[in-house]
Amino acid sequence: MKKLLFIVCSLFLIMSMNAQKQIKLNAPNKSRGTTVMKALSERHSVRDFSSKELSLQDLSDLLWAANGINRSDGKRTAPSAMNKQDVDIYVIMKSGAYLYDAKNQALKPVVSKDLRGDVAGGQDFVKAAPVSLVLVSDISRFGSMASKEMNTIMGAVDVGTVCQNINLFCAATGLITVPRASMEKEALKQSLKLTDNQILIMNNPVGYPQK
Repeated sequence: MKKLLFIVCSLFLIMSMNAQKQIKLNAPNKSRGTTVMKALSERHSVRDFSSKELSLQDLSDLLWAANGINRSDGKRTAPSAMNKQDVDIYVIMKSGAYLYDAKNQALKPVVSKDLRGDVAGGQDFVKAAPVSLVLVSDISRFGSMASKEMNTIMGAVDVGTVCQNINLFCAATGLITVPRASMEKEALKQSLKLTDNQILIMNNPVGYPQK
């Protein structure tokens, strides 16, 4: 009995470790999509998600468009106040939560738990989306040049820019999304191991439209 229990525990540990494995993303396909004006004309919020998982290429391109590195000096697709690059993207999926590592174009594991319910914050349609991007501003990166209130405002502006990148990418490529501010912030803060300087501001559930 003890031997069987040991085997079961070992298998559970191995499964947990596998769930926490870093995900290497594909190089972004920069030739896809449509014109900026067409994307703007087609941008709209959609809440009816297919349960189909995002392909690795779609996820890779989505994250690069949101806040990836687009220049050799490390600057991003989204501008930030004083180039402090305060916005982090947490990728919430059924398999767990990951932090987008733009430098290495990869997802770093955070926790092997489905947090989509916490992102939903009472709106069940969010749980149907295969991916939710949670946008966090780490205001400690601004330093002490301004007050915490001003740093939080700058962080919110930066998050809004990343959010719009997500919205336009989805409009240009046939994905669907809706920008949201509601979520279970305290629960997510604990699960994602955030500090008081890492402010949860917005989230975008992303997926394919229902046919």
